[in-house]
Order: sequence, then structure tokens, then C-alpha cells
Amino acid sequence: MEKIRKFEVVKGYEDKQINLPVRKTKYSAGYDVEAAEDCIIPSFKKGNKPTLVKTGIKAYMQEDEVLILANRSSNPGKKGLILANSIGVIDSDYYGNEDNDGHIMFAFYNIKEEDIEIKKGDVIGQAIFQKYLVTDDDIAEGERKGGFGSTSK
Repeated sequence: MEKIRKFEVVKGYEDKQINLPVRKTKYSAGYDVEAAEDCIIPSFKKGNKPTLVKTGIKAYMQEDEVLILANRSSNPGKKGLILANSIGVIDSDYYGNEDNDGHIMFAFYNIKEEDIEIKKGDVIGQAIFQKYLVTDDDIAEGERKGGFGSTSK
């Protein structure tokens, strides 16, 4: 069977009862993604780095596809959580990279005055597979050498 696109558990999380993302309704675009472990997202203070919430998953897809990570619509209002990068972009060559095996993480800031606790199994965001296009004069030939935040390195 040809591999087209799928979520898998990332190395190191095989025994941690990770639930793979699922769509909840027939016409949902996004797969609901859960946190792989408990964590605290501190209240925002100037100079804070975003908190990376681990999912314990990776995803393979076609070369001309991207996995978009989007926040839950309820997160900003109810929990004060916003994505530090507005959306996450998971490139097809991120899968299985040598640094972190393609571990997908959500980068959150907490805009509430109090710290927010995320529990293992909480749905933290959505993942949407999409095709993308390139220009006629595209000359990209580089190869990924690392994991999270490594595209420009």
C-alpha cells in the first residue's frame, strides 16, 4: 500500500498511550490534536519564550503537502492561549528528521493573568493537511538538517 498521509506516534512516546488525531465530524477540515503530557503555560511576561506543548505525534504526507497547525477557536477566550506563530507549518520533510523524529509541538503564549495547566489528553489545537503551490522559477534544492525551527539553518 502506498503511503499518502497519516499520523504516527513519535519515537520515545510509544508506551505513553498517545491518541492519534481524529476528525470529530464528517465535514471537519481539522484533526483534533491532544497534549501528550501535563504542562504549565505561564502567564505572559515580556521576554517570555513560547511554551512548546508536546503532542507525541508526527505526520507523513506527500511532497507537495503541508500540515497546518491551528489553534482551537475556544482557546483564546476560555484559556487565554494564543499560538506564538499564528499558525504552525509542518513541512513534509519534517517527518522523521534526525533531531526529533518529526515531533509536532504547539507553541503557545498565555495572555491570562494566571498560569494555565494543560493535562495529558486535552485537545490543544487542530491539524489540517493542504496542498501547496510553487512558482515557475522556484529553485529550492536544500535539504532539512534538523527539527523544530530548522528550515532556515
